[in-house]
Amino acid sequence: MSQDMEELTALNRDYVASVQNCDVKRFDQILAPEFYCSNPDKTLVDRAAFLEQTARPIAIRNLREQDVIIRIMGDFAIIHAATSYTTADGQQATGRYTDCWSKKNGRWLAVSAHVSR
Repeated sequence: MSQDMEELTALNRDYVASVQNCDVKRFDQILAPEFYCSNPDKTLVDRAAFLEQTARPIAIRNLREQDVIIRIMGDFAIIHAATSYTTADGQQATGRYTDCWSKKNGRWLAVSAHVSR
């Protein structure tokens, strides 16, 4: 496995854990200044709004990623994955996400995320 693939695999796991743990500090480290996220409710938020949204407690638990596909094209990468989680009322649910990453000055940063549930 290439170094970029290993790094992106770890960043992807970290990203999912940071969503589950409302870890604003970690997201502040790995989001590019131009980051945007399209949420499951169809809203589009910039980096500042995403960090604000991340700070609020989430109702889902046991968020896990699976079927992860990472495609690296030079200094750009796309990560597709499925998710499973437990809703606030205890139901099992699934979703998908696609994240785009850009390597700048030797560091991978997330530039966009699209989340569906």
